Amino acid sequence: MITAIVFVKADVDRIPEVAQQLADIEGVSEVYSVTGKIDLIALVRVRSIDAVAAVVTEQVNKVPGVSDTETHVAFRAYSTHDLEAAFAIGD
Repeated sequence: MITAIVFVKADVDRIPEVAQQLADIEGVSEVYSVTGKIDLIALVRVRSIDAVAAVVTEQVNKVPGVSDTETHVAFRAYSTHDLEAAFAIGD
């Protein structure tokens, strides 16, 4: 399984809609709204690098409101913690 982390810049007034459309794409496992220079982080989990390319270029980049993406492919996972817990803010 290949994991890619996609940084997404979106039109500010469309962030919630863009996030939902990204989450609905097959191969996108999670979408997070974040602070900083990017608006959203989408985690793509697929079986091949060709599938990463297809998801990002043929689907993510074509969502209305997406203005820019930057994709990072993960080489190794060093933590066995659940990703949701890693992104969660304390109770």
